[in-house]
Amino acid sequence: MKYPKIFSSGVLIAIVGIVMFSAKAIMVKLAYQYEVSSIHLLLFRMLFSLPFYIVILIYFKPVKPNKIDKKDYVWLFFFGFVGYYLASYFDFLGLQYIKAGLERIILFVYPTLVIIISKIFLKTKITTQQIIAILITYFGVVITFWGEIQLESNNTILGGSLIFLSALTYAAYLVGSGWLIPKFGVIVFTAYAMIVSSFCVIVHYFIFDRENIFNYSKEVYILGFLMAIISTLIPSFLVSLAIKKLGASNFSIIGSIGPISTIILAYFLLSERLSFLQLIGSIIVILGVLIVSINKQNKN
Repeated sequence: MKYPKIFSSGVLIAIVGIVMFSAKAIMVKLAYQYEVSSIHLLLFRMLFSLPFYIVILIYFKPVKPNKIDKKDYVWLFFFGFVGYYLASYFDFLGLQYIKAGLERIILFVYPTLVIIISKIFLKTKITTQQIIAILITYFGVVITFWGEIQLESNNTILGGSLIFLSALTYAAYLVGSGWLIPKFGVIVFTAYAMIVSSFCVIVHYFIFDRENIFNYSKEVYILGFLMAIISTLIPSFLVSLAIKKLGASNFSIIGSIGPISTIILAYFLLSERLSFLQLIGSIIVILGVLIVSINKQNKN
């Protein structure tokens, strides 16, 4: 079987970016030991990464400036707002009402949402292989986190609805990314989107919080900086590049490997338990990802 370089590199880039994003959860757990609030941690993450995005935007220009309309900048602002700010905010809110296991299962319905949104707005064809891959990866995620599901909370519906909104907004961002990246280029689009998200987080802090952020131990700031570079700056460009190479639909399916990588990283870095059921679920998710990869490779 011949493996086209474009797709093979796209899959590798997607996996590396997803794993680096997943490392954020590990750093968050480490930071929570120092009693830092979630909004402050999100603020540190964006503040430390913001200067890098601004410098990058100064030195890079859109690849096809003659094809960019004013409305494209409006859409870019919109997708930056929903992708890395609103989706994260809905996720934080939802986690106040439901357990992390149920949150992960609901959140990873987003590959289906990506394909549906692409079909409705971009008239993208839904392939049989994509449907099969989605069913397999989602089944694997459910198996992996089944033991963590708890429905005794009276606010389960509220929490589940907020997590679904998080999945929906992130799916909208992925679809918008696939449409706008060819016009702006990977670097410029990502820098713009992350600057918008950073601005939204800063505004959120000044409106709803305004607590002192300078009284934490140095470990919090170190973790915030590492999160900004390792789990924000670098993977944000990798994800955008992967979307350009693979398309939003295929990338979203590969993204199902995210919660699996979090479990594996937690096992090695936080000494958390890795059950046999989680191992089986992880293998099933990887199988779903392979189906997407093999399908695309055979077409080229």
